[in-house]
Amino acid sequence: MKKVIFILSTMLFFITESRAQFSQTVTTADGRFLLKQIEKPLLLPKQFNEAASKDTVYINEGSQYQTIEGFGYTLTGGSATLLNKMSQEKRHAILKEIFGQESNSMNVNYLRISIGASDLDATVFSYDDLKEGEVDPDLIKMSIAPDQVNLIPILKEIQTIQPGLKIMASPWSPPVWMKDNGQSKGGHLIPTYYESYAQYFVKYIQLMRDAGITINAVTIQNEPEHGGNNPSMLMTAAEQTSFIKNHLGPAFKYNSIQTEIVIWDHNADNPTYPIQILNDSVARSFVRAAAFHLYLGHESALSKVHQAHPDKKIYFTEQWTGAKGNFAGDFMWHMEHIVIGTMSNWSSLVLEWNLANDPKYGPHTQGGCTECLGALTIAGSDLKRNVSYYIIGQVAPFITPGAVRIQTKSTNAQIHSVAFKRPDGKKVVVALNTGKECVYTIDIEQKKYNFTLPEKSASTIVW
Repeated sequence: MKKVIFILSTMLFFITESRAQFSQTVTTADGRFLLKQIEKPLLLPKQFNEAASKDTVYINEGSQYQTIEGFGYTLTGGSATLLNKMSQEKRHAILKEIFGQESNSMNVNYLRISIGASDLDATVFSYDDLKEGEVDPDLIKMSIAPDQVNLIPILKEIQTIQPGLKIMASPWSPPVWMKDNGQSKGGHLIPTYYESYAQYFVKYIQLMRDAGITINAVTIQNEPEHGGNNPSMLMTAAEQTSFIKNHLGPAFKYNSIQTEIVIWDHNADNPTYPIQILNDSVARSFVRAAAFHLYLGHESALSKVHQAHPDKKIYFTEQWTGAKGNFAGDFMWHMEHIVIGTMSNWSSLVLEWNLANDPKYGPHTQGGCTECLGALTIAGSDLKRNVSYYIIGQVAPFITPGAVRIQTKSTNAQIHSVAFKRPDGKKVVVALNTGKECVYTIDIEQKKYNFTLPEKSASTIVW
């Protein structure tokens, strides 16, 4: 059999007769390759298998785990404002690049938004802000008008590009008249207003639906153990349990709300919080998933929740990249822990924080994040793609919704990997090489396929 040797940008591939159609997409920590597509890397000759066997991942597609729902970002109010100020042509181009389903688009299909303001809005607001001393338990004055300016128009434009878009909504704070400290920052929800707050969620979902936006999931509170942000609110596991079982769950049921209820939405250092809620049989009946961030703790904590309650889904909903970070460190860490790590521990969703900021890391509230780096930096109609653009770009176009994680077993701690079988039958492996350049072998059903992984890089291999 004749063999032909191709050398492409230091990546060596030995091509035999075509036995499988592969694609390999590579991003390197040094930025030399950014979502570089290597066409048709095929099976290496038999004599190379033994040398490569020490860096082998064994794949068993008969053992299957969670179904993947998607990948994406948080579309903060600030992100929407910046996008809405771009020229229509340039805005539509970048939205199509990120959310489009074409071969040269990222196919992002999931967004997280805030219920009221997050700390990456220009100002703090809720949908029922009143004068000091006033209350509105029947929510007569409630309005989503603030979202009609930027957020909803951007969501509608994205929907025309990505009809399968799913949206999760998270509150940073309820209206301050519902809180025991009367402030947007910190405090707890007053028990007297539990029922009003449940109706606040119901009415929000209904108002968004009337505006043409379907809310697929809500979390109860963004980071319920962090009361130092502006806005923010503290909420214990006992408080969240009571709110769900006695108020929110019954309100959703009565109003035929199909939106998922998602608990926790905070760090992996405290998996006992969502487990405590799910141990309550009534609260558990209303809850569909537990969500995590990874500013503290380790991604293995996600598996603890799955083991305790395997009928509930696991979501990963937020991790920032910051102004003081660097591309190499952030890309490698996020790929290892946020992408491969959380999905290897049962997460069916991976969302980065946040979609866009301006060159000064705004907009943000007074007391909000001053160093959050978006996937995009937008200055007028000009933009720059940052590290989280490439983190999500490494997986979203290839691991389609409905893909199922399949079993992998690796022989080299230098390489972290996770594998999937897509609804179209194709297999996907995401491999992160944390060391020197090496040959990487995929062994599936005793057939070996060898690839070169550049030093400190991520490769997504599809066949």
